[in-house]
Amino acid sequence: MFCLRTPGLSGLLAVAMSFPVVAAEPDALADLSIEDLANLEVTSVSRRPEKLSETPSAIQVVTSDEIHRSGATSIPQALRLASNLNVAQENSQGWVVSARGFTSDVGNKLLVMMDGRTVYTPLFSGVFWYRQDYLLDDLDRIEVISGPGGSVWGANAVNGVINITSKSAKDTQGFHVEGGGGTEYQGFAGLRYGGKVGDDVYYRVYGKYFQRDASELANGDENVDDWYMGQGGFRVDTDVSAQDTLTVQGDYYGTETQEEIAADTRPETRGFNILGRWTRTSSEESDMSLQLYFDRTNLTLPAPPFVIGGTPLSGEGVFGDVLDTVDLDFQHNFRLGSRHSVVWGLGYRYTHDDVDNAPALAFTDGDLGQSLFSGFFQDEVTVIEDKVYFTFGTKIEHTDYTGFEVEPSARVRWNVTDNHMLWGAVSRAVRVPSRIDRDIAQPGPENPIVILAGDEDFKSEKVIAFELGYRGQVTERFNIAASSFYNLYNDVRSASLSPPDPVFGLPFPVFFENNLEGESYGIELSATWQPLDWWQLRGGYTFLEEEMRARPGTFDLNNGLNETADPKNQYSLRSFMDLPNKLSLDATFRWVDRVPMNNSGVVAYVPSYAELDIRLGWQPIESLEVSLVGQNLLHESHPEFGIQGPLSEEIERGIYGKVVWRH
Repeated sequence: MFCLRTPGLSGLLAVAMSFPVVAAEPDALADLSIEDLANLEVTSVSRRPEKLSETPSAIQVVTSDEIHRSGATSIPQALRLASNLNVAQENSQGWVVSARGFTSDVGNKLLVMMDGRTVYTPLFSGVFWYRQDYLLDDLDRIEVISGPGGSVWGANAVNGVINITSKSAKDTQGFHVEGGGGTEYQGFAGLRYGGKVGDDVYYRVYGKYFQRDASELANGDENVDDWYMGQGGFRVDTDVSAQDTLTVQGDYYGTETQEEIAADTRPETRGFNILGRWTRTSSEESDMSLQLYFDRTNLTLPAPPFVIGGTPLSGEGVFGDVLDTVDLDFQHNFRLGSRHSVVWGLGYRYTHDDVDNAPALAFTDGDLGQSLFSGFFQDEVTVIEDKVYFTFGTKIEHTDYTGFEVEPSARVRWNVTDNHMLWGAVSRAVRVPSRIDRDIAQPGPENPIVILAGDEDFKSEKVIAFELGYRGQVTERFNIAASSFYNLYNDVRSASLSPPDPVFGLPFPVFFENNLEGESYGIELSATWQPLDWWQLRGGYTFLEEEMRARPGTFDLNNGLNETADPKNQYSLRSFMDLPNKLSLDATFRWVDRVPMNNSGVVAYVPSYAELDIRLGWQPIESLEVSLVGQNLLHESHPEFGIQGPLSEEIERGIYGKVVWRH
């Protein structure tokens, strides 16, 4: 088969062609007890606040304190703290993130939101992780759901939902200045100032910049993917009245990689967003919100010639994409009688995607506008007061590609005791077609032979998911959560051969169809133990088994392997210690099983690996903190994803120092 790599869209082409509050003091563990963790409020499961301990879902929360103490330098690194995710680094800027399988660098079954903004691209229904960023100290929490969330969040919430939430401007007052550098995270600086206007208007402004070193190739050479990024933004929160609050926020960012391929062009991304959210709280049992945002991203990628067997089928060029998104969302929470807690909402999203094709990579519809209409309803019914609750609901969407999509779910929660809860769920979710599925062309349509093509009849991928789970606080210092799942997939993307061309006798183009079906099942375990007031341990384990195959009478060129690049086993252990003399010592150990990769329809493996990150922090005075962080300390370099060979990319050991001043 064929393989082509283009910086930034390497996975897109490869998959196509290969067929609490952040702590200022280091004694934070005393302020984040096991009970506090259980009582954290989450909103991602039902779109209304509920205690983590009472949530009938496989959800984990990464707190601001955890992110701070882990030494994470990016959002994908922070996501490693959620043990129900698979997170792998491809190179200096590339990441793959998934839940419950289907890992790919064009992963498309995970819905990701940042402060209410959906950040996936309609190019492949996935996320460009390198351009999702914040000043990490301003994050409040990351809620991670493994399992479908389509009944409230809609399409693409197939295997999970990630909801990244920043702190309010009221909670980020004063100065925050940080800076440092090291071997891989070469240099960085950040500045934030939060202030107040009058009695009820709080604001913050921030800016940050960093530069990362290139990754290493398996043959020992240095890759050419070193890059830098700058970002700035603002947030304003105000109480308009005793019942009404208003939030306005926005960000601007730019990133560039040092590699040059064509026409002196470097891969770069520019973008900005602005969001407004109005919330009215009528009573303790009723509130509503209206949110509107605009998001623009501008992507420029050099596209090298399309080559097969040493023969170029196209010249080099530059691929460009400008995506505008306008999204309007309304929701209303209220109680109906004594037994019903209802949430419902309506939404509209318009996307305009303007593609500048390259000779080697093109989309047949270069200028595409699409509308998405949606509505959802969910009702939590009290069956037995304080004991048994039943939740049912659905989301209905209308897309320009597939028309109406219905995504229902039903959940039951049984509070066995005050500290132990059992839950179960049955859900249906869909992944709607992306532009790759419908109108990709490689090389471009002006070439005499198109090797890969989309299918205008490509329909939505579907899953029916069955889940059982338990969450409990065993003792005052120990809690545990467990979930199991069995998923049935249908109409998953496959690659088919065309009848042989009458002139050349070749079976091109290869085109996408919905020929795959299969199942997956697994378990997820997580636990927190605080043996001493100054020492806390958190562990996690996941097991995943999956099988994808072509339906009887159909064909897939990749034998279902494009959808199963997932480790069967993963486990992690994190330790947080508050030491004397204002010192903190934090460590994260992780082990990842070997990863099967699709190598032109044949299985190849990324070797299993173990890694260790350590952070030593010192806070000599309340306003000053100094830390030293070591990442990937067990190996000089190691691979985490991709077909292995002399030119495969590896992740190197890194050390950096950081200074933070707050006032």
